[in-house]
Amino acid sequence: MSGGTTFHFVTDGIHAALKRAIDSANGKDVRLGGGVATIRQYLRAGLIDEMHLAMSPVFLGSGECLWEGLDAPKLGYQCTEHVSTPDATHFVITKRR
Repeated sequence: MSGGTTFHFVTDGIHAALKRAIDSANGKDVRLGGGVATIRQYLRAGLIDEMHLAMSPVFLGSGECLWEGLDAPKLGYQCTEHVSTPDATHFVITKRR
């Protein structure tokens, strides 16, 4: 792919996918892509170190709730940064070490 981005589709679970991504990254950052269900799996497993969320006050109808049924502080996550703009509020959620 142009720009050096490579996508691998892994079907044998989140731990296998993460291991493959880390091995392929050669010490660089690994970024998670996917929908809410994918991100929730990684949050529940405590495998996300840092996450940047941008929330915009636009109603798009129904959808999946990222935090429904998850207790972020109990899982070790905290908001370490937030910035509001007229168009969105940006949050950085970090796993405590």
